[in-house]
Amino acid sequence: MNKLIFFLAFAAVSTMTTCGNDDNTNPGTELPRLSISSVTSFEGDDATNFNFKVSASAVAEQDIQVNYSTEEVTAGKGIDFTDASGTLTITTGEREAFIEINIVTDTIKEADEEFKVVLSNPVNATLSTAEGLGTIRNDDTYIFIPDDGYITPESYTGYDLVWRDEFNGSGALNPNDWTHEIGNSGWGNNELQYYTEGTGNAYQSGGRLVIEAKEENISGAPYSSARVITQDKRTFTHGRVDIRAILPEGQGIWPALWMLGNNFSTVGWPACGEIDIMELVGHEPSTTHGTAHWGQQGQSSSTYQGAPYNLSGGAKFSDEFHVFSIIREPGEITWYVDDNQFFRLTNADVNVTYPFDLDFFFIFNIAVGGNWPGYPDETTEFPQRMYVDYIRVFE
Repeated sequence: MNKLIFFLAFAAVSTMTTCGNDDNTNPGTELPRLSISSVTSFEGDDATNFNFKVSASAVAEQDIQVNYSTEEVTAGKGIDFTDASGTLTITTGEREAFIEINIVTDTIKEADEEFKVVLSNPVNATLSTAEGLGTIRNDDTYIFIPDDGYITPESYTGYDLVWRDEFNGSGALNPNDWTHEIGNSGWGNNELQYYTEGTGNAYQSGGRLVIEAKEENISGAPYSSARVITQDKRTFTHGRVDIRAILPEGQGIWPALWMLGNNFSTVGWPACGEIDIMELVGHEPSTTHGTAHWGQQGQSSSTYQGAPYNLSGGAKFSDEFHVFSIIREPGEITWYVDDNQFFRLTNADVNVTYPFDLDFFFIFNIAVGGNWPGYPDETTEFPQRMYVDYIRVFE
């Protein structure tokens, strides 16, 4: 063979051999691939840790090392989780190890939050899945609510306090007093919310009832909320009702504190009568409405009368507590906000048999969307909450 040709052939083989061994492994040896899991768990009340599993695609023939660090997504370092970084080792003969991240617990209700654990710089391995997502599920109900605003007395001359709910428990409402209505029927008004049961959208916290409307897909509806009633449990006829509340706001948000005749199940609406102690359409956060509805049995629409109550100076009903009251006497109803009378209805105003001298039950709810308030838009923020400090009934 020509010496020049032999030399070139030898050099080419040498070069190929050298390039093939740049990773200091034997030809054909494949490094294990590393993957990190994601973790979803509740925040908890005591010490809570999230354990992220790092797995190798094959048993390690030599120690595998990889760096890790935490990164914020919506959860904050030092606020929701403890910042951590270091080096993880999967020892020879093993296929997995764990990275433990401490979760900072509290009792404050907040949205679910996320952070990441990121892998980098593997030794004796390659990266397949380099990021694990940690989702901290909220399981708290406490919301700090300032007590500012109007307050009414616990007694009145000539009246006896016959029922009160100060919402001093935690979690679920008292089932002896309250029932959840459930579903997304549109509620006769083309509304968008699904009313749930349990404590997801209605719960007691810090001495308040909280009704919460959230933007989430549930049973085909784009929003969730709650509607709680006292039908067949707490019904009242004549006397005074005081309800102290802070109201939500926003386009398409419709909170209401109202009453229906307890014969609703037999005569239907509007024949049973409806007393709206307070309604607010969220795009008018400084105005509430007091209204009465009535009609003949079998009618699909009602006759109604009512009036608005307006706060002055740019104040909003979401700023602080106000007290919404009615006084029902035989043949008449009077509406008040913070003891200011703004509307009165008598039996002379009603063109059918006057239904408002019978037993009525309470309904508290937040609707989302519908014919009257309109629908949420890009300006509407969620969640929206109504806080009820107390309901007191005097006869």
